[in-house]
Amino acid sequence: MNFEKVSFKNAEGQTLSGRLELPVDRHPHNFAVFAHCFTCTKNLLAVKNISRALTASGIGVLRFDFTGLGESEGAFADTNFSGNVEDLIAASAYLSQHHKAPSLLVGHSLGGAAIIYAAMQLPSVEALATIGAPSNPLHVQHLIKSELAEIQQKGVAQVNLGGREFKIKKQFLDDLETKSLQKVLKDLRKAILILHSPQDTTVGIRNAEELYLAAHHPKSFVSLDGADHLLSLKQDSLYVGKVIAGWASRYLSIPEVTKVRTQHDVVASLEAANGFTTQMKLGSHYMVADEPTRVGGNDFGPTPYELVSAGLSACTAMTIQMYARRKNWDVQHVEVHTSYDKDYAQDCENCELDTAKIDTFTREIRLEGDLDEKQIKRLLEIADKCPVHKTLHTATQVITKLIA
Repeated sequence: MNFEKVSFKNAEGQTLSGRLELPVDRHPHNFAVFAHCFTCTKNLLAVKNISRALTASGIGVLRFDFTGLGESEGAFADTNFSGNVEDLIAASAYLSQHHKAPSLLVGHSLGGAAIIYAAMQLPSVEALATIGAPSNPLHVQHLIKSELAEIQQKGVAQVNLGGREFKIKKQFLDDLETKSLQKVLKDLRKAILILHSPQDTTVGIRNAEELYLAAHHPKSFVSLDGADHLLSLKQDSLYVGKVIAGWASRYLSIPEVTKVRTQHDVVASLEAANGFTTQMKLGSHYMVADEPTRVGGNDFGPTPYELVSAGLSACTAMTIQMYARRKNWDVQHVEVHTSYDKDYAQDCENCELDTAKIDTFTREIRLEGDLDEKQIKRLLEIADKCPVHKTLHTATQVITKLIA
């Protein structure tokens, strides 16, 4: 996981707390803002899972706490739906200033309603996805119906939602009265994906139908059959993230990555603009190599020496298992831990020089199985006979040619 803590100011000058999640092996090709559900926070497990599924597809995701919730400043009682929309615009401004303006908005429950309003004010947004969203923000009244009379009479009431106490003022409900999602959707000309569970007992499936009918094409609907409103099951939230990522790829501008080709076993391709982040093809497999950030890399992949160490580890494990099978020895599991360094030479012509160092691979082997001491000793001897080990010990040559 690659994320950083971020903070930015809302329209009232209060500090909002967020997390910016980034792909672990590349720079994001697009950015998204995630709007959590009513009284939830950015740390809801479903929010994390959906965000991570999006980052796995190359999308950077900013998830944050609305004003008065989680780690963000402000009093929840003084907020309203319009304030949530303003918070989304502030989050978009942060991304625009420090990274790239968001092209995707994702909203859960009331957050889904908020992103529809925000999308109208954010020209960079090309697509939006709602999850269990109400077709009318006034749906919130359903959650606090037992306190509605007190709020109308006294102007404020203490409400228990999800086991937590929240103070809700009349101005919150008055603000909802002025919002009509159907009217906004009629004017919205952006791709929209509506995800909803038929079993959602908090926001009924009819809400998805009303949103879909009000929206213009391109519009899509995906049924989250069996899921609850909060997507409590991990597999449900991960599925949602993967679906959104796949759907959004049709509407977002994603640079095409040309895969490197070669007639050789391995090819490495590095453009000047990419620092040390190197695209590689090993046999029929693609991967990235890089250098640590401390030396100017992005740390998106293993270093060249880590790749060499990986070859030694893999070859050692394969050779041990191959020998054990041939002998019918009980080797259930082999682990080979390898690291590379340059150590002072111990047995060489220049041992008397303090500066003399030699390339050193430190290899530690764990064997699991019903083995006696003689068998273990023999397997360690076999480890030293693995082909990569032999290659590292023999004189080799590298023949270099320039390709025209």
